[in-house]
Amino acid sequence: MHSNHLLLEEPIRMASILEPSKSNFFPAMTKIVGTLGPRSRSVEVISGCLNAGMSVARFDFSWGDADYHQETLENLRAAIKKTRKLCAVMLDTVGPELQVVNKSGKAISLEVDGIVTLTPDQGQEASSQVLPINFDGLSKVVKKGDTIFIGQYLFTGSETTSVWLEVDEVKDEDVLCVIKNSTTLAGSLFTLHASQIHIDLPTLSAQDREVISTWGVENKIDFLSLSYTRHAEDVREAREFLSKLGDLSQTHIFAKIENVEGLTHFDEILQEADGIILSRGNLGIDLPPEKVFLFQKAAMHKCNMAGKPAVITRVVDSMTDNLRPTRAEATDVANAVLDGTDAILLGAETLRGLYPVECISIVGKICAESEKVFNQDLYFKKTVKFVGEPMTHLESIASTAVRAAIKVKASVIICFTSSGRAARLIAKYRPTMPVLSVVIPRLKTNQLKWSFSGAFEARQSLIVRGLFPMLADPRHPAESTNATNESVLKVALDHGKASGVVKSHDRVVVCQKVGDASVVKIIELED
Repeated sequence: MHSNHLLLEEPIRMASILEPSKSNFFPAMTKIVGTLGPRSRSVEVISGCLNAGMSVARFDFSWGDADYHQETLENLRAAIKKTRKLCAVMLDTVGPELQVVNKSGKAISLEVDGIVTLTPDQGQEASSQVLPINFDGLSKVVKKGDTIFIGQYLFTGSETTSVWLEVDEVKDEDVLCVIKNSTTLAGSLFTLHASQIHIDLPTLSAQDREVISTWGVENKIDFLSLSYTRHAEDVREAREFLSKLGDLSQTHIFAKIENVEGLTHFDEILQEADGIILSRGNLGIDLPPEKVFLFQKAAMHKCNMAGKPAVITRVVDSMTDNLRPTRAEATDVANAVLDGTDAILLGAETLRGLYPVECISIVGKICAESEKVFNQDLYFKKTVKFVGEPMTHLESIASTAVRAAIKVKASVIICFTSSGRAARLIAKYRPTMPVLSVVIPRLKTNQLKWSFSGAFEARQSLIVRGLFPMLADPRHPAESTNATNESVLKVALDHGKASGVVKSHDRVVVCQKVGDASVVKIIELED
């Protein structure tokens, strides 16, 4: 009896597997963050990435100088104009990253069972016997038996160019290690990760502060990805630093969780941060492999319930060199969507991969397929139960809007918002239809000049699942009269029609503030 019942309940039918995937205006509700680098910095390739579905561009300052990244960013701006697609900018800090310094750039071959010495003496030449590192405290924190991992693409891709070391002996400032696998390290910079070891370096390095206060301020970055976030205090310090920079007080801070320390303090970090990046590359070294999925599921759930974006990394490593992902990777992307991720972050795949555009396009397709079978009903009930009663005013409006939209099978939810919070809350309940967030610019002054806010808020929704921003025309401040509200709604609907999201006889749910009241209304469109 029960097995039969289960078959009826099953959301996934074999027939739908054989149907070709439909192409939609919104390729997927799940967002894609692409890292721009050597293989993805021309206007042409970036335009391809935007058209394929990238909505956030990540600039990784672990390599390349400010001028290099500035040139890439100018190309991004040109590509945005060309494709008319919005894109946000994320600056990724280096943080307390330990590095092996290979000045000559010669390849270094390491043989299994051999011994190699890690030394803080950077005057030495890197060789098969000695690897100079940029940190003089390693000998104080490791002991015999600890695991150390060194690789060129540790965080971004193929691990065939990496070596596992086991600490054998600590001699003064030097650390002697046994080599656990034969490999050749090629390139001038390798990252070193000591598993489950606390590294006593500031989360925002002096170099990070310098880059943020120059490049970051000049370019009004939307997101700061805080590498190696280990405590809530790290986020608070970064926030204080940003607010002193004036222009960046609105920048959202995404805490990157990449080691056991960050994991231990996850709840308090989540409270302080605007979003979370689950850096599985590093976590996969710090945690036993069989624990990584547990952390992913637990962390996602917490982010979803808090209504804060969760971003996942290291999903299609093999696409760095291949046109197709492995089956396991394709399944992994789909599972991340079913787990509730907001965005997928591509590193090596777009940065130095051979197929940046195809990679974004395939990930988008996998996301779109998984969204169709996302169990919204169960998710909604869980979220409402988790939030409990009494609900805040905003939360209750947001959940009502989503419930109404699902009940009347609306094709889109339109939300008027000035801070972006209302739209993010609607997205928190994971509606099955896109949410157009119409950001109403607010006039504000800093005593010197008047300016309109809104661009930040619009771009910051580009990392939230299901949210698609539109900036309303500041010449019609929507607060003034109801008539302008209607005209902004008309613009939003026209945008929806043009993009194929809404057609005549569709129902649309609109969520807006009228005076002090919040209103959720259902509109049926005429011809």
